[in-house]
Amino acid sequence: MRLEPRTTAWVEKALPAGHRIETVTPLRGGWTSRMCRLDIGGTGDPYPLVLRSFLKPFYVRHAPGLLAREAAILQTLAGTPVPAARLLAVDPAGEHCPHPSLLMSLLPGRVDLVDDRSAALARQLVEIHAVAERPRTYQAWTDPARVRVPEDSTLWRRAVEVIKGEPPAYDGAFLHRDFHPGNVLFTGDAITGVVDWVETSWGPTDLDVAHCATAIALLHGAEAGLGFADHYRAAGGALSGDPYWRIVDALAFAPDAEKVAGPWRELGRTDLTAAKLTRRLTDYVAGVLS
Repeated sequence: MRLEPRTTAWVEKALPAGHRIETVTPLRGGWTSRMCRLDIGGTGDPYPLVLRSFLKPFYVRHAPGLLAREAAILQTLAGTPVPAARLLAVDPAGEHCPHPSLLMSLLPGRVDLVDDRSAALARQLVEIHAVAERPRTYQAWTDPARVRVPEDSTLWRRAVEVIKGEPPAYDGAFLHRDFHPGNVLFTGDAITGVVDWVETSWGPTDLDVAHCATAIALLHGAEAGLGFADHYRAAGGALSGDPYWRIVDALAFAPDAEKVAGPWRELGRTDLTAAKLTRRLTDYVAGVLS
């Protein structure tokens, strides 16, 4: 793969003198953006970087806010125990590259969508919530008017009723906001990287826990998703336990969670058929409501 000439020039301008891109390798699993590994050569040992670029029109329109926020968050996290990438350069509006882009270090490890790593994920999430920074207030990813659910289903109608009122009051914390197994890297049993900080927000810890729980339910079954909150509490985290947060997150995936299936299948989970995802999401929502 080759980068566009303007992108290559922008990247190499951010590197030390004499360093250059030697190879470009697409990374799998991205849904909102194109992710590439760049192997850099020059003086000293070669090293890898990651280039994130927004190509889809919707994300290009929102890139100035998304990438500027991610760049600021990566700088904030540099002084914390959270294993996040190191920022090298950002072009949030695509002024220097054909596509809005962010250049960062490559974190070690791999995504594990096969094993249920709930306990380790919960410990990492508690650490993230302890970051002493207040980003923008969270945004809900659905509301009763936008939810797509089967009209003849009593279960889904009950779920929509849960989120029709005002959100419960909460004590805010620093949220990743898109924390799930696809955004966490493991080396052996240790988490060595957390990626994708464009949605970082201030809000209830329940919301981050809910988002990860929904993903775990889709990957490993409703019972695993329903148990994630217990792992979070066991790791020292505090939750209100109000079902509103779990339901509002799950409904953002309704009716079939197919939007997350593509990247997960690319990463090896070819068993995640539309029918299986629909069944698991339905079982999870039923479990929350019960």
